[in-house]
Amino acid sequence: MSTYGLTARELRALRALKTPVRIQRWLDDVPYHHGRTAWSPRKVLAAKTAHCLEGALFAAAALRVNGHPALLWDLEAERDDDHVLAIFKEHGHWGAIAKSNFSGLRYREPVYRTLRELAMSYFDDYFNLRGERTLRAFATRPVNLARFDKRHWMTSDEDLWYIAEYLVEVPHTKLISAKQRRKLNNVGARGLAAGKVGRR
Repeated sequence: MSTYGLTARELRALRALKTPVRIQRWLDDVPYHHGRTAWSPRKVLAAKTAHCLEGALFAAAALRVNGHPALLWDLEAERDDDHVLAIFKEHGHWGAIAKSNFSGLRYREPVYRTLRELAMSYFDDYFNLRGERTLRAFATRPVNLARFDKRHWMTSDEDLWYIAEYLVEVPHTKLISAKQRRKLNNVGARGLAAGKVGRR
């Protein structure tokens, strides 16, 4: 069985996160990383901190060593950051794991029949610090990180910006029309405060 270049200790740590929800709880427990980096899962595991992209890469690696494909998926925003998630399928339905400073942009149970359904589950919780709802599109397909195995994405000491660049190139599908976008309401002070619970 492949160890993907991980040490025995690293492999044990990832295999201990046996379920998607355990992976999510690990990410929730570590601080949000504010550095402009794109660390590999090895570096995230050592530093015990991650931002959105790094959290998704870590989750994809943990999913992989526990029997799932290592799938990343991109949500595209307007006047806001894109959001990268590790996604997985159980019994034909999609779920997601994510690291975010916004409480509503993290885990999703595997109950969504399509990627569009999964993307729409994030719509109301996806807003910027002005309270504007900003989610606009989703990648039409996830990216299987096995395509980057020759570059040792799970253990590299180099930043993995090439993965972020590849995610942006994947075709995206719009979630709402221009008319719907013009009529969107802000989330309001209470919604904004709720979304920022646990923000660091």
